[in-house]
Amino acid sequence: MPNNRRAAHGRNLRRGRRSERGRAYLITTVTRDRAPRFMSMGHARAVVMAMRQAEAEGMCETLAWVLMPDHLHWLFVLRDGDLSVVVAKVKQVSAREINSLERRRGASVWQRGFYDRAVRREEDIAAMARYMVANPLRAGLVQRVGDYPYWDAAWL
Repeated sequence: MPNNRRAAHGRNLRRGRRSERGRAYLITTVTRDRAPRFMSMGHARAVVMAMRQAEAEGMCETLAWVLMPDHLHWLFVLRDGDLSVVVAKVKQVSAREINSLERRRGASVWQRGFYDRAVRREEDIAAMARYMVANPLRAGLVQRVGDYPYWDAAWL
């Protein structure tokens, strides 16, 4: 996608976005050019550590996540701050570590923007988390969900 279309797409993702403390959100964010960066354990670990850092700082409470080869699905409850700030922090921290592993400086790891879905209170979060972490199975990456290394649903 050309840069001007990419920027417009990023703005469209933000249209109508609200941050509500105590609300669960399902986030999807994609690597730059859909590069399959997370086939590497070191790269995947960088994203996991960034999510844990955001949680440790009281920004969110992670319910479930799955890191696919080229994107992240993350279900969490917003605790403090703005939704965009939480996601930006995870992307920045993980990109810094990934660039360090690749011995690069300032290279883009993630595409701009992210998709978010505010979870309505009446929705079944456990069913949503189960569906989300089964993505590797549906994508044909594994024969059983438990065989895929990059997911967690501790909340279940």
